[in-house]
Amino acid sequence: MSQDANNDHKQVWWWQPMQMFLRISGWIAIPLIVSLFLGKWLDEKFDTAPWLLILCSGIAFIASMYGIINNAKKEFKKIEEEGKKDKK
Repeated sequence: MSQDANNDHKQVWWWQPMQMFLRISGWIAIPLIVSLFLGKWLDEKFDTAPWLLILCSGIAFIASMYGIINNAKKEFKKIEEEGKKDKK
């Protein structure tokens, strides 16, 4: 991406919220989709339906929560730093 395009994104008011929305959506959707395919495949392979699917979904939930919490902490730090800059 060129420097001008990067500056254009910073000037548009909705760009940062959209990025945050996409990151959080990714942390919800990607682990869930992967766990569904992996759990179903493992259940078929080991004939354990639905236990490995449930286990994979639980692990995906924990991974999603971890990712969302980390992203939220980073966003709060950015907001804090911007607030400190505005006060100066």
